Amino acid sequence: MRILTFFFLFAILPAFAQDKSKGILDDLSKKIKSYKTFYVDFKASIKNNDTGVNENVTGKGWVSGNKFHTIYGDNTVISNGVKVWVVSKEDKAVYISSVEDDDDESINPKKLMSIWESGFNSKFVSEDAGVYTIHLFPKEPGKSEYHTIILKVTTTKDLKSVEVKMKDGTKMIYELLKFDGNVEIPATKFVYDKRNFPGYQEVEN
Repeated sequence: MRILTFFFLFAILPAFAQDKSKGILDDLSKKIKSYKTFYVDFKASIKNNDTGVNENVTGKGWVSGNKFHTIYGDNTVISNGVKVWVVSKEDKAVYISSVEDDDDESINPKKLMSIWESGFNSKFVSEDAGVYTIHLFPKEPGKSEYHTIILKVTTTKDLKSVEVKMKDGTKMIYELLKFDGNVEIPATKFVYDKRNFPGYQEVEN
């Protein structure tokens, strides 16, 4: 009887972990979507031992619906919900693409605050000091550049941090420092104006 009980518990624990993580993430999504607009401050670290990449930057982002504007380091990313303009000060260039062409490695404040909503299975890992740890795994790992994503969510359903592990060894950690919902954002924030970047080369992807 004890053996049967053990196997029963062993079988239901993964499902319980999935259900608990889903409930937490559903509540988190519901809370974020209750805001028409939001503003975030964050810091990010990007590391890859194989390529020697080791960057630490701070950033800020504005989101309204499917539109976003983010600044991190020397880069500015603007999207009107249809196109994305990535402005690189180092390259003195503007890289233009459609939102459909957005790749796995491109993290913007809109994606950061909703990355768990599609394409992943979730697993509840732990709760410690008022913070839940949840792991995300691609549903189709063969088609994804992601290996694992680790979310830290407070018990008050606020996103604390996102750790992204890529298959190529790159690790990106985003820590949310500030979140303000329903802030006033001018419509011009989501409009790319080439006059603001004189001398920059425009590159269509």
